[in-house]
Amino acid sequence: MKKNKIFVMGSYVTDLTARASHLPKPGETVFGQSFRTGAGGKGSNQAVAAARLGAEVTLVTKLGDDAFGKLALEHFTKEQIDTSQIAIDKEMPTGSALIAVDDQSENMIVVTAGACGKIKREEIEQAEEKLADVAIALTQLETNLDAVERTLELAEKHHIPVILNPAPYQAIPNEWLKKAAYITPNETEAAQLTGIRLETEEDARLAAEKLYQMGVANVVITLGKKGCFLYNEEYKGKVFPGLIMDAVDTTGAGDAFNGGLAYALANEVELIEALQFANIVGALAVTKEGTAQAMPTLAEVETCLKHSLLEVKS
Repeated sequence: MKKNKIFVMGSYVTDLTARASHLPKPGETVFGQSFRTGAGGKGSNQAVAAARLGAEVTLVTKLGDDAFGKLALEHFTKEQIDTSQIAIDKEMPTGSALIAVDDQSENMIVVTAGACGKIKREEIEQAEEKLADVAIALTQLETNLDAVERTLELAEKHHIPVILNPAPYQAIPNEWLKKAAYITPNETEAAQLTGIRLETEEDARLAAEKLYQMGVANVVITLGKKGCFLYNEEYKGKVFPGLIMDAVDTTGAGDAFNGGLAYALANEVELIEALQFANIVGALAVTKEGTAQAMPTLAEVETCLKHSLLEVKS
C-alpha cells in the first residue's frame, strides 16, 4: 500500500443547478434566480475533495462520448486526477443531476446515472493494478451495484481498506458491509440500512451498533452540521461535533466529508483526528456554491484547524 494514494470508484454526472426562493411542491413551477452547470456525482466529488487536499487519486467511472463527457475529462485533468481508468460509453450519455437549491441552502436532487450506471465488472478489473497500490479505496452506491461489488471483492483480495459511502441508499447484501473497513451513512441512510429512525443521539447509537453487529468495523454516521458519530470496537459511540459555518450551499457537504476522511486515513492519521479533519472539510464546503468547485484546499483546512476548538464528546 502507498501512503497518500486513493482509489475512487464511483459516479460522474453533470450538475445542472437552479437557485430559487423555495423548493417547488409537486406540480408547482418556481421562478429561478440563477442557473449554472458544473461537475458532479458522488464519486467525482469525493475524488476532487481528496485531490484538492493533495492526495494522488485514481478515479474509475464511465462517461458518455458527448460534450459533457469531454468537459468531465478536462475537469479531472485540471484537478490532477488520474483518468487512465475512466471508460467511455459510445451509446449511453454522460450522467446528469438536476439540482434545486433554496434561500435556506436546502436542496432537492434528481440523478440520472447515464453511462456511470453501466460500469462493467471487467472495467473494474482493468484497474486492479491501480487498486492494489493505494492506501485506501472509496466507493458509493450511485453506480450500478455489480461495479461496487467487484470493487469490494478486489480490495479485499489485496487487503485494501474500503470506505463505503452508502449513498444514495440502495439495498445491498450484508456481506458487502463486512468487506468495508468504514461505512459512512448520513442519518437518512443509516435509518434505511437499519430500520431505526434517527431523532436522538441514542437513536444514532442504536443504529450504529446494529451496523457494527452486521460486520462493519468502523461505523461513522454523518449528522450534518452536528458533526459525526463513531461506533467501533474501541468507542461504543462517540460524537465529533461539527463546525458551524454560514451555509451557502449544502449540496456537496457529505462528499467533502468522505473525501477528507479518505485523505486523512491515506496519510496515516489516527481515526479520531481523521474524523475531526473530515468534519472541517465538510463544513468548509458549504460556504461556497456548487459541489466540486466548493471543495476546500489543504491550506484552508489547516487554517481552520488552527482556529477551531472542536472537542470530542464522550
